[in-house]
Amino acid sequence: MKRRRNIVVIVSILFVATLSAVRLSAQKQDDGELLRVRESVWRAWFAGDIKTLEELVPPETIVMSGGEKDWKHQAEVIRTSEEFHAKGGKLIRLEFPRTEVQHFGDVAIVWSSYVLELEIDGKRTSGSSRVTEIFVRKNGRWTNPGWHTDEEK
Repeated sequence: MKRRRNIVVIVSILFVATLSAVRLSAQKQDDGELLRVRESVWRAWFAGDIKTLEELVPPETIVMSGGEKDWKHQAEVIRTSEEFHAKGGKLIRLEFPRTEVQHFGDVAIVWSSYVLELEIDGKRTSGSSRVTEIFVRKNGRWTNPGWHTDEEK
């Protein structure tokens, strides 16, 4: 009888572990779409792709950047993208060496370290830092209504 109860407990534990693994696997699949949208926002900003920014960065966006006194909203995000692009700025490299995602229903918080290499006026610069990004799923699509970056180190 005791042996049978132990077997039931073990089977139950394995069942719960399997369900948890399936749930985590499904969440990882969701993260693929989320991370593609994240990358689209970054690349759109550096490319001066205003149409994509308007779609993915909503008017209620709040952005805090390390070393900058003022917070930005959608209009400033678009304006700074246009300025970077107008100066001939180019994104040479963008990498996210470490990313962790937390899900809270239709909200996801993306924590990342990133590496950038840029070219402005023929001069290349590179740096690395961290970013915390907020994503909200509305009408089946992810949007990026806020982020905070550290100062580059």
